[in-house]
Amino acid sequence: MNQSSAYAIGDTGQKWGATEKQAWLSMQQVKRSYQQQVVSKIAALKTHFTVEQYGELSYSSKQYPLFVVKSRDWQANKATILITGGVHGYETSGVQGSLRFLETKAQGYAEHFNIIVAPCISPWGYETINRWNPDAIDPNRSFYANSPAGESAALMQYMAALGQNIYAHIDLHETTDTDNSEFRPALAARDGVVNSNWNIPDGFYLVGDSESPVADFQAAIIGEVRQITHIAPADENGKLIGVLLEQEGVINYATKALGLCAGFSNAEYCTTTEVYPDSDKVDDENCILVQVAAITGGLDYLLQLAKRI
Repeated sequence: MNQSSAYAIGDTGQKWGATEKQAWLSMQQVKRSYQQQVVSKIAALKTHFTVEQYGELSYSSKQYPLFVVKSRDWQANKATILITGGVHGYETSGVQGSLRFLETKAQGYAEHFNIIVAPCISPWGYETINRWNPDAIDPNRSFYANSPAGESAALMQYMAALGQNIYAHIDLHETTDTDNSEFRPALAARDGVVNSNWNIPDGFYLVGDSESPVADFQAAIIGEVRQITHIAPADENGKLIGVLLEQEGVINYATKALGLCAGFSNAEYCTTTEVYPDSDKVDDENCILVQVAAITGGLDYLLQLAKRI
């Protein structure tokens, strides 16, 4: 039986091969400009920050330079903070939220921290509004040694060469209605398994690290975000996206075992934000402000923690 009853490509129960992956790739189209919406904003930050190109991806004869933005007053006695956005390129507020943080808040925190921001890890995904890269690989399941995703490998190589211990890592994401309508069905088709959608949470939530959940850090972020948007309630089973709630608005994943971006840095404090842009209670600007609030909420907690020590 053809997979078309669940997804347009592939046969039920059979993993995709090169033919199916090429068919999927042929369906993807550029819908917006990485250069205009991201790179131009990064260039404008050079007045106050150090901008470094850490790699370049080449897809379909198009080049995608990869950038990090760093605070200038770099000092060995400061804790180093990593903020990442656009691991999934379609999750717009993660990209634009990291840029807005740089534009409006980062200089104030640079007095206390060394700050590194990778605003858009998956530029092809940003342009095509996609979760995967052109090889049908999810970069946010590919942060491990010998990664098959160029997006993940490039950032890991850069950070390894930088040689900094990362104190806190905040990875900016979204959970969207298209997770159920497109991306989970595509994943099931690609892997030749039965698709099982979950309820999309209506509101903001966090994904912590099950090995080091740092509950107070997560709670501080939730408290800051609550001032701007609503926090996702658990479903009837006490879960968000199929995972039991650890506290209000927080679930935990095995970030390292799953190859998630939040896990590769081995940060003492790490979290993944999840904004819900399809809620009728928010708009694009609200989603960007929520990402900024999540970052500042986490950093304010760390500053208060330092004062208590």
